[in-house]
Amino acid sequence: MEKLVRFGVAVPESLLEEFDKWIQRSGIPNRSNALRQLIRQSISRNRWEEGEGKVSGTLTILYDHHSYDTSAELTQLQHDFGDIIVCSTHVHLDHSHCLEAIVLRGPAKKIRSFVTAISSIKGINSADAAITKTV
Repeated sequence: MEKLVRFGVAVPESLLEEFDKWIQRSGIPNRSNALRQLIRQSISRNRWEEGEGKVSGTLTILYDHHSYDTSAELTQLQHDFGDIIVCSTHVHLDHSHCLEAIVLRGPAKKIRSFVTAISSIKGINSADAAITKTV
């Protein structure tokens, strides 16, 4: 386990009260764990935004499989980006709509390209990425 370092933080009292409420609602055991989680999220978001480093996460898409050639384009893209796709799960929500959860791992820049490419396919109703830094 990595060595822990203590440091002090000064914040307005009202902000600390809101932070403590959030910690309690989230079930996080203490402020230190909460700060570590927020710092990791910030670093992940920064890596994702800058397209640097290795990241992992999921891309959840919702689409109408009767629309256009959506299914064929999704399959082609997943083959094109096979090196960053760990696995995917396909769910039929109703007669027309499908949900797919794609687990990703690799360079942030390439994952960003994949998410952008999927998002641009005609017939995709939503594409939501949840990305975190790879340890």
